[in-house]
Amino acid sequence: MRTTAVFLITLISIVLLFWQGAPQTTPGTFRAEQMKYSRVKAAYTEKWNGIDLRLKELDVQVTALEVFIRSFKHEKVTEVWVKNKTDKTWKKYRDYKVCMSSGELGPKRCQGDGQVPEGFYHMNIFNPYSNFHLSLGVSYPNASDRVLACKRDPGRAIMIHGDCVTIGCIPLTDDKIKEVYVLSVEARNAGQQKIPIHIFPTRMSEERLREIKATTEDASVKLFWDNLKTGYDYFETKTALPVVTVDAKGKYIFR
Repeated sequence: MRTTAVFLITLISIVLLFWQGAPQTTPGTFRAEQMKYSRVKAAYTEKWNGIDLRLKELDVQVTALEVFIRSFKHEKVTEVWVKNKTDKTWKKYRDYKVCMSSGELGPKRCQGDGQVPEGFYHMNIFNPYSNFHLSLGVSYPNASDRVLACKRDPGRAIMIHGDCVTIGCIPLTDDKIKEVYVLSVEARNAGQQKIPIHIFPTRMSEERLREIKATTEDASVKLFWDNLKTGYDYFETKTALPVVTVDAKGKYIFR
């Protein structure tokens, strides 16, 4: 009996040593503000150990974490990439299945069109009490959209969120959004003010670009996709992000 008790105590000690539940939180930080919300706190409790382990596998420090999100509409996949603040290149953290989609290939141009945007955005909202469990805002309409979208109302409130319903958003299920949300909170907590979000119609190889161009007669959409491919290729060849600006005609410029 004594041997069994010693074994159990040792086992519990080991579990407690490795089970963190959530990182230590300093009052007044972004993490601390987010942890005031029950869904965020529960997400940390459920997901933190796995996140911490994966970041250590990738040699990425929580205190220097940066996050990049890339989503592909046709494949229904959202990628999360991470790096240390001082690293020049990104490392794949994980792929997440997009569980529902709306609209078709092509950019969002007007309120009510049901389209998921395509283009180069950043995260602009953390919503810890979303109707869709947890939500992360996409900065649509951006400078390009404001030139090219309909002037009446280009739409708004595009989110990466939980649940599995959508009209123009990117739903990952409640389970998966917990991990992406916590990672994004950690990146902001570590000082990353703008988390990039790139949304593409498909993985833009030359072959796939030809295939999707064959699905539309709209020359403006084809030119738009050519423009997106330049930014896609930059990351594919360098595993680094370009600096993205927009000219007066709404075209993306990469450097």
